[in-house]
Amino acid sequence: MVAERLFIALTLPDPVRAAVAELVQPMNGLAWVRTEQLHVTLRFLGDVTEDQLAPMLDHLGRVRVEPFILPVEGVGSFPPNRPPRVVWVGVGRGHPRLFQLRQRVDDAVLASGLPLDVRTFHPHITMARVTGHSNPSLNRWLHGHESFAGPPFRVEAFDLYASELRPDGAVHTLRQRFPLADQ
Repeated sequence: MVAERLFIALTLPDPVRAAVAELVQPMNGLAWVRTEQLHVTLRFLGDVTEDQLAPMLDHLGRVRVEPFILPVEGVGSFPPNRPPRVVWVGVGRGHPRLFQLRQRVDDAVLASGLPLDVRTFHPHITMARVTGHSNPSLNRWLHGHESFAGPPFRVEAFDLYASELRPDGAVHTLRQRFPLADQ
């Protein structure tokens, strides 16, 4: 059975992507995410078959949350207290509705019969993946941009993406958009 690698995310408006892209600096040991693929992941789903997709789309289509404003601020890396694997831009402390949206998305995915991994939700924009060893330039970059503040944006929808892994990096394709409120 054919399956697609899927995830649910907030798509960033162009001004936010442009502000985040301005932070990119050539640095050994980092693979920067292409600007057009920057997003805030709400839930990674993994491989989903066509049989699983239809009920999930139905449940996701019923998710409702009031639109909200999300800040874009700060930088950091994961995992904490260990050599970094991911460099990210933050969304401040998020917004209560962001966490409400994540919970309702999870409820919809579970109601459709798909399993979910249990991880703490740390909303962020992945900027780069660390491909090499510890790099003192990265530490300087993180320190130098810790007060970064990009333009906040209004969240009015969430999106389902397909992710195709390729040798030069993943390619994300929008599958479907879900408005947060009835329009």
